[in-house]
Amino acid sequence: MDSHLPEILIQGESSRLFPVLSMNSKEARATSILLASMIYVEEFGAQLLATLGQKRGKLTKIKSFTEVVFKDQNEFSLSRPDGLIALTTSTRKWMALVETKVGNNKINSEQVERYRNLAKENNIDCVITISNQFATSPDNHPVEEIRKSRSKIPVFHWSWMSILTATELLVINKEITDETQLMLLNELRRFLSHESTGVRGFDRMPKEWAILNKTVSTGGGINVKSPEVQIVLDSWHQETRDLSLILSRMTGVLVKEKLMRKHLLSPNQRKKDEKTNLQENFQLKCSFEIPDTAGPIEVVADLRRRTVEVGMTLKAPEDRKSTKARLNWLLRQIKSENTDDLFIKVNWPGSSISTQFSYNALMNDVTIADDGKKHLVTTGFHVYYSKRLGPRFTQVNNFISDIENIVPDYYSNIGSYLTAWKKPAPKIHRDRISPEDVSPDAITEDAELFQT
Repeated sequence: MDSHLPEILIQGESSRLFPVLSMNSKEARATSILLASMIYVEEFGAQLLATLGQKRGKLTKIKSFTEVVFKDQNEFSLSRPDGLIALTTSTRKWMALVETKVGNNKINSEQVERYRNLAKENNIDCVITISNQFATSPDNHPVEEIRKSRSKIPVFHWSWMSILTATELLVINKEITDETQLMLLNELRRFLSHESTGVRGFDRMPKEWAILNKTVSTGGGINVKSPEVQIVLDSWHQETRDLSLILSRMTGVLVKEKLMRKHLLSPNQRKKDEKTNLQENFQLKCSFEIPDTAGPIEVVADLRRRTVEVGMTLKAPEDRKSTKARLNWLLRQIKSENTDDLFIKVNWPGSSISTQFSYNALMNDVTIADDGKKHLVTTGFHVYYSKRLGPRFTQVNNFISDIENIVPDYYSNIGSYLTAWKKPAPKIHRDRISPEDVSPDAITEDAELFQT
């Protein structure tokens, strides 16, 4: 037993980089290695804790323990969290219970509720859960029952893939200056990425995906109250969150899912709107924000057409006066040689309906965009892939593998080359080249000349 245990514990071991545990204790081993790495690799620990609103200053002391047992657990005696993190500064102490799952094991809401009670009894600030389930952000838990609980003890969530992504970004961006800490973080990265650890991404839709697709293909409607719809939507959310992490690791920058403000504030409203869209349009949608790009990447999975569309929307350059000039500005940005599935939707002012053309057709004759629209000038474009997947769309594994190939491929070959138009900086007028030209006397003279 550790001699430096917090007063609230009667049992616990300091987390170890090399824990002596049974080979069957995958979760305990992963917890110990992770918590120890958070202590020994300063930038890594600081980054993870920052997602919970905790700053790791130079004078902050961090301790972590595994196999913890509390002094007075009463009716919570069956509750034995996997770990405890304690941050101490000169003015305050912050503590968190940690519960981890690996492989296909899911976070159990009843178990977490017991940990919330345990935290409340011992003045612990929060609970952290870690599993292969994905969350849009640490404070938006993937388990609905946990989100809806009336407990005042917050529960945060990290997916193992989000932790692996954090290690990846720190290493490839060379943000670890200490060579020993860099070596430790790289070993953690190697550990988490090994299949034996039980860390994995989202790789298959549920069986309800095939059932829903069969209903649509036979002309049936979608009942938003059916359990299949809820299961499919929950799985879609898992995939979109995993995809944002894949894009993060591929680009070396943090890629986030883009959500409307009302959906960030209310997951239930998001779910309601997505059910409506699925019922009316037979579509699943998501959007990603990649720093410094021309705009969000928009993804649409269409169940009726069995297609996946990936695109970006750009505003047309206002300093070009014709549709032809504005389209040429866009076409010059596209460098890809493989454009068979590339399309451009041309947006028009007012209530005029958008028109769409294949990229290859526009390259052959850009003036076709003017047909029936010669009295208008385009206001913007949607540049997108449209990939028809056929039977693969309905298959639980192939749908995921295809979408995880199509989205990065679009960004690599198309999206990363697109540049948003920016209004040019204002120039100084030729008749106002000196301060004297805009003095009160000069303005008075100009006003008098204007009257005549």
